[in-house]
Amino acid sequence: MYKIEGNSITRVNHTCPKCGEGTFLAEHDNRYTCGRCGYTEFKRKDKN
Repeated sequence: MYKIEGNSITRVNHTCPKCGEGTFLAEHDNRYTCGRCGYTEFKRKDKN
């Protein structure tokens, strides 16, 4: 969830834009989902 480098802490996972800071999105195969409000972001499939 967090990465510590020296004296700084950064968030690694995505946060929910509706619930705000501190509520992380669960990562699935094709989407990110908030367990609190149900917000969903679908991952993009790049065709190369």
